[in-house]
Amino acid sequence: MVKFINPRTDYAFKKIFWSETSKDILISFLNAILDFSGTKNEIEEVEILDPYNAPKIKWLKDTYLDVTVKTIWWKTIIIEMQVLNVKWFDKRVLYNLCKKYANQIDEWEDYLKLKPVIALTITDFIMFEELSKDKYISKHIIKEKETNKIYNGDLELVFLELPKFKKSLKELKTIQDKWIYFMREVDDMKVEPENYKKEKAFNHAFKIASTIWLSEEELELIEKRGIYLQDQRWAMELATEKGMEKGMEKGMEKGMEKWMKKWMEKWMEKALKKMIKNWIKEKNAKKILWI
Repeated sequence: MVKFINPRTDYAFKKIFWSETSKDILISFLNAILDFSGTKNEIEEVEILDPYNAPKIKWLKDTYLDVTVKTIWWKTIIIEMQVLNVKWFDKRVLYNLCKKYANQIDEWEDYLKLKPVIALTITDFIMFEELSKDKYISKHIIKEKETNKIYNGDLELVFLELPKFKKSLKELKTIQDKWIYFMREVDDMKVEPENYKKEKAFNHAFKIASTIWLSEEELELIEKRGIYLQDQRWAMELATEKGMEKGMEKGMEKGMEKWMKKWMEKWMEKALKKMIKNWIKEKNAKKILWI
């Protein structure tokens, strides 16, 4: 039985997309996700700025800048796969984009040498709750507030939120659909689906993702990484649950205190009225006896 690795972990993502022998996979993926296919921006060749080296360390960082490529159209694309929704993640993505843009030149060099940079971030969680549930790809650029005029288009943030993609295998129509489904479901597949076999890039991706071609060391590393990330996810969920429980307890305590305070106020008010009423009765009774 064939098994496939999970591309949502850092090592597996690099294994599939980031090597000199898998450029066809990366090009197909980028053109599909960024909607470059059939446009003047269509990517025909990429230069991987940092050559891929299989990591030898057991523990990899939780958040990572996975792939940086340069296209023949002089665009630099940062590709990042993020599994956990960590604090200030949105700021970190923006920081990495701006840093990559600024680092293209030295202090004394001409600003004309600055070329566009795109940060493509793939998340295994919902990042933008305020956007519609079916908007799984969102693109962000710098615009003038009132007229929506683009500032210069050099900086762009693109987010792919995997949990928002709900299409089934039979509903896949475009190359973009198929790549997103691949990212979500390939590690649960047993064979390459028939509707994928016409595209050479997919054939290549499924071959690389197959555990048959991996060494024992690679399989162990991928398994440990998956366990580690799942443990981190569960730890975050447990912390959230405990926080909610603590919040509920505090809320109940405050609610009880508030109720007790109101009850005491009402009881004191009733008791005071009763005392005044009894005092008036007693006073009236004494008047009658005196008469």
